[in-house]
Amino acid sequence: MQTKNVIVDKSLDFSVEVIKFCELLESQRKFVVPRQLLRSGTSIGANVFEAQHAESRADFIHKMKVAIKEANETLYWLILCERSSSYPTDANLKNSAEELIKIISKIILSSKKY
Repeated sequence: MQTKNVIVDKSLDFSVEVIKFCELLESQRKFVVPRQLLRSGTSIGANVFEAQHAESRADFIHKMKVAIKEANETLYWLILCERSSSYPTDANLKNSAEELIKIISKIILSSKKY
């Protein structure tokens, strides 16, 4: 039986929610922001997933650092939507992005200690 990996599950779930939000934006004829948001938002999970099979601790930390950069970029696009009066917002998605940033930060810090 495989142990549940919280960060992998959370980042995959987040990617699915990003896809749904981007589809909503595109249905409202918003095309530029969803393109960027989709790339950065789904890249978080891809990097976290890839880090699970890293070649070394340094490689793991590097992949997680890329994931956190993508999470920060995703947060930027979500804040931009929030500040733009003509864009819909998703507070849950923003909160999830902030949570991912905190979790990944802790993972990076604890990985550097060992």
